[in-house]
Amino acid sequence: MTILNRDILAIIMVGTRHVIDMGGKNAFIHYETDDRAHMLLPDGKCFHGTWALLDDGYKVEWKDGPAGTWKLDHTPGAIDYIDATGAPRGRISRIDFGDPQRLAA
Repeated sequence: MTILNRDILAIIMVGTRHVIDMGGKNAFIHYETDDRAHMLLPDGKCFHGTWALLDDGYKVEWKDGPAGTWKLDHTPGAIDYIDATGAPRGRISRIDFGDPQRLAA
């Protein structure tokens, strides 16, 4: 288990879209810039908000949605999203450059 730090997160997050496997259903998060993000949940809910890197994770505040802190945990062959309680909530299945689903639109 290796919690990814700020430098690594900046490389794999800013300007990318993460496809996150949440138990067989996908969520999508697009980190548009170093402070704006967009999320589409498996149930169709879409959120837009602000985010900021921390030393060992990031914090996000969704407009009309929840705020929280997250960490990304690397194990060989996987990167998992870890919530504030330390529980894994989803696994990255793919990282795309840009916004192919147009979440920012």
